[in-house]
Amino acid sequence: MKSRDLDRPAPDDLDALLDALPSELGSRVRALPSLDGLLEIVMDLGRLPEARFAGSEERLSEREVSADDIAWVTARLGHFGGDNRAGIERTLHRISALRNRDGRIIGLTLRVGRAVYGTMEIIRDVVESGSSILLLGRPGVGKTTLLREVARVLADDLRKRVVIVDTSNEIAGDGDIPHPGIGRARRMQVKSPPLQHAVMIEAVENHMPEVVVIDEIGTEQEAAAARTIAERGVQLVATAHGNTLLNLMQNPTLADLVGGIQTVTLGDDEARRRGTQKSVLERKGPPTFSVLVEIQAYQKVAIYHDIAATVDAVLLGLPVAPELRERDGSGQVRLGVPRAPVGSASVSERLWAPRAQRVAEVEIVKVYPFGLSWSRLEGAARGLGLPVAIVREPEDADVVLTLKSHHRQRTPRLRTAESAGVPVYVARGNSESQIASALATIFELRRGPEDLALGEARDAIESVVTGMRPTVELAPQGAYVRKLQHELAERANLTSRSTGHEPYRRVQVSH
Repeated sequence: MKSRDLDRPAPDDLDALLDALPSELGSRVRALPSLDGLLEIVMDLGRLPEARFAGSEERLSEREVSADDIAWVTARLGHFGGDNRAGIERTLHRISALRNRDGRIIGLTLRVGRAVYGTMEIIRDVVESGSSILLLGRPGVGKTTLLREVARVLADDLRKRVVIVDTSNEIAGDGDIPHPGIGRARRMQVKSPPLQHAVMIEAVENHMPEVVVIDEIGTEQEAAAARTIAERGVQLVATAHGNTLLNLMQNPTLADLVGGIQTVTLGDDEARRRGTQKSVLERKGPPTFSVLVEIQAYQKVAIYHDIAATVDAVLLGLPVAPELRERDGSGQVRLGVPRAPVGSASVSERLWAPRAQRVAEVEIVKVYPFGLSWSRLEGAARGLGLPVAIVREPEDADVVLTLKSHHRQRTPRLRTAESAGVPVYVARGNSESQIASALATIFELRRGPEDLALGEARDAIESVVTGMRPTVELAPQGAYVRKLQHELAERANLTSRSTGHEPYRRVQVSH
């Protein structure tokens, strides 16, 4: 693939931001060797001011920031909204405030905003397809910059009616006249963040857009509004809270964006046929968005072209293969195959890691931590690449994880869990490493002989799909397990056949 346009920055109006600083600090910033990589300027009361770049910081003065310095800056800014953000009119710069308990501003983060033309070329074909697109990625990776450029291209190049719902004025800048970085797209401002969902609906009802662009869907009401917009045939392009598809699937507030996840109880025969437990996770309904783009780094993305099929595959424990794209300095887009160690950012990388690196097949396990640190449990799960969902009540859990001291006391909650048939596991301690050891044991114990055989089949499917091996022969199994392995191959659109004689009859998987 070849880019139509190399990245070129629009005028960044940096002087407007530096002019808002006290003259001493503004002069010091202008004297820095290169301002192209300037990310933000930080001013905290009683501390030394800093200019921050990617991977480095520059001290701007040997004098601590005073209350007068902060007052000087705030007097030259626009109004601070309910999200404690302000801007400078007709620029993309964002200034965020830190306040004390009395509401007085005691710190400022002055973030440089830049429009960069050409950044959306890496996903231009997806944008032009008319599909609704959800963008995910960690903070600072460039989601808003990409979203702004998508809006401009849709409005200017494709001549579509585009409306931007701009809650914090990050997409189109501060003031009543939007920044030229959005092109012909129109912008609707939001009086306060809790009203974003209402403005989303108003955009569709009052202004007849063909495309609605939204930065940061983060509440259940906003997710519901997004579904309403999509059901009216309007193309949606949005970002959401969360770094990866797996984050979104495990987020009960936003899971509806990818179809939602529900627990379904199967009959005995169906559970045996599938080779699963009686309670399984399934997609609740059609997703709001058709395509999901994980922004892994600047100009490096993983694209899931069919969210519905991807979520179904993840819940079944099948390998999923997003399309990896990376754009180099010459504008060329290179395609790749995801293969990375456990614990990396995306669902695809966790699923496609070598089997020796995986502790368990992908199956979300609901854990109720009793007397354990929730943050350490989350950290341990991330470190091992295990799909763990933390629940607040023991009766909602697949397993309970606690400490020996709590288990010895036989508290009412633990007794309730055990009487309901929820297994209780004990961690040796409350450190992240000890919790990780307990999680590894839980996932390994939950895999019976059938699970191991199905895991082998999934690895074989992975090898064939990625072209590593044209045909893979599995270990001998009984007739029932072979039937389940054949079904997995069929779901992956592969050919499978049984070969050999009992008791050594086995399955071969191929294209």
